[in-house]
Amino acid sequence: MCTGRIDPAFIIRAFSNGTDGVFIGGCWPGECHYPMEGNYHALSMVLLTKKLLKHIGVNPERLRLEWVSAAQGIRFAEVVNDVVKKVKELGPIGKGEGIDENGLKFKLEAIRNLLPYMKLVERERLRVPVDSEAAYREFFASDEVDRLFHELIVDPLVMSQIMLLLREKPLSLGEISATLGLNSSEASRYLNRSSRQGFIRFDESQKRFVPVRGEKAGAR
Repeated sequence: MCTGRIDPAFIIRAFSNGTDGVFIGGCWPGECHYPMEGNYHALSMVLLTKKLLKHIGVNPERLRLEWVSAAQGIRFAEVVNDVVKKVKELGPIGKGEGIDENGLKFKLEAIRNLLPYMKLVERERLRVPVDSEAAYREFFASDEVDRLFHELIVDPLVMSQIMLLLREKPLSLGEISATLGLNSSEASRYLNRSSRQGFIRFDESQKRFVPVRGEKAGAR
């Protein structure tokens, strides 16, 4: 299967199921068998997913993409052995980062709900104009991409987390702030935004925020 077929949903599902590390091996840049250069698409998705993992507190080194041709059996073995060694050093996912199991599942589910939107953002706003590995890595490490990442992905991710919390039970501003580690001003901003977009509403009878039925978490 071409690495261009790799969907971030596959990666997040693996981590959600308790996989401690994910390794993706693909053709070298410039040697893709398909005209769309699927390996560059894979690189873009992996670099973006690494940013998401780091944001929620999961070590991004748990996800690794390496170029290995079909004729490089020795390199493949060396890379796999190195990946296994690194993952063992990191320890079990979550535990190695100091995140409890329920907290990890919650964060990964919030990402999973956001993925269709994230792929749209990658396609429309985070495209690299030059097909070279160096250009991709430089682009995703830039201050401009960090700004766009927080504006276009982190904010909707927080809203996704809020929706997940409210699907469990109605919550107050203070309860949401404490659970997500936000100050009251930040939480209020996200709640107001979610309310304006029709995802949640404030229930006067309960003095709590509740989700609006039929809306999807993470949409903008």
